[in-house]
Formats: sequence, C-alpha cells, structure tokens
Amino acid sequence: MAADTILALDDVVAGYGKMTILNGVSAAIHRGAITTVIGPNGAGKSTLFKAVFGLLGVRSGRVTIDGRDCTGLPPRRMLDSGVCYVPQGRNLFPELSVRHNLELGGVTLSDRARLTRRIDDVMTRFPMLREKADVQASTLSGGQQKLLEVARGLLLEPKLMLIDEPSIGLSPLLVQKVFSILQDLRSTGMTILLIEQNARQALGISDYGLVLEQGRARIADSAANILGDPRIAQLFLGGGLHE
Repeated sequence: MAADTILALDDVVAGYGKMTILNGVSAAIHRGAITTVIGPNGAGKSTLFKAVFGLLGVRSGRVTIDGRDCTGLPPRRMLDSGVCYVPQGRNLFPELSVRHNLELGGVTLSDRARLTRRIDDVMTRFPMLREKADVQASTLSGGQQKLLEVARGLLLEPKLMLIDEPSIGLSPLLVQKVFSILQDLRSTGMTILLIEQNARQALGISDYGLVLEQGRARIADSAANILGDPRIAQLFLGGGLHE
C-alpha cells in the first residue's frame, strides 16, 4: 500500500441477497484528502460505504485500512479502527436533547472525562450545538440536524469519515455551510470519502473523484480532471446521480 493511501479496496464484491451490486471494486483513497464518489443510479455508491463500514458483508475481495485487513469487521470494530460513517437521511434520537445525542455518539468511550472533553471540543467547533445543547434534536432544522450527525461522528476522532449525501433537503446556504465544514476537517488531516447528489459542487471542493459504474471503479483521477473531462461530464455530471 502506498504511503499516502489510507483505504485500499481490492476487488470488493458485495450485494443484497441474490443481487450483486459491487462487482469487484478496486480503488485507493488518498490520506488527508476529500474524495467524491460519483456514478449513475444503482452504481453501488452507498453499497460501497456499507461494505467498507461492515454494515454489509463482503463476499470476496479485501478492505484495508492503513495496511491492516479490515474486511468484514463489524461497525464497532471499524469505529475502533478510526472509521466513521454518516449515512443518508436523519439518524438521530429525535426526542433526546442535542447533548444526549452527542453522549450516545461517544458510547464506545469508557472514559467519561475524555468524552466530556470531546463533546466540549465539538461544541466549540459547532457553536450552534452549544447554544441548543438542551433542546430536543427534533426541533433542529434539517441543516442543524446534519451538523449534529457530523459532530457526533467526530467524537471518536476518526481518521476516515464516510459521508453519504449530506446535502439532501438542505437550503443552498446550508449546503455551503456543510461543505465548508468538510473543508475545515480536511485541513486538520482528516480523510473524507463523500457521496453527494450535487456531484459538480462536491467535486469542486474535492481533491479526487472516483467514478463507479455497474459496480466497478471505472475512473479514479483528480477532481479537477474529472470536472474538466467532457465525456465524464456528459455521462455522470448531468444529474440523477444518487443511488
């Protein structure tokens, strides 16, 4: 594995029941960079994230994190390996407060003082969460809920964050806010693997792009090259890119 590779996928095959979605995905994800995964409906984007994070069994192939074979590890072990997954949609406890949602995000931390410090750290990064620490998560706007989900993932100080469609349902202003936060996280050295319905906008803040088609990684290149390739633009950047 190259020194700048944090996640390596080697001929990964996965699917649901009798249906195979990933047909042998091989790719290398660069450390400390934002990589956006694009492709048409059904290409396997969300399936790939679930397979990496252990929510979906890998039928064959290998998932390697920092040179360590993590294929098939359950999500709890993946969290311990420094991988965080922020899935599509809302994944909060709506009747609990913002603070309680954060505390549950750090449930794997046995040191309560350490958890308290980390909650304070993410509230410093996201002042809105401190302001609304004692209100129910259900009262937050869609954008605020997404920020809470990202903040909850940061509690475990991941080295790799998988984020699936963070802008769904958000206003253009909040989309810009979320993307700005992702860029800030990259500046701290975090690696971000992103699926985003607005592929052009996501590639605009990304270092790299990965094009999936029919369950295979067809193209891996710099985001700038992918945005500038008229063939890719015609095939994959015209809209309807979510799985």
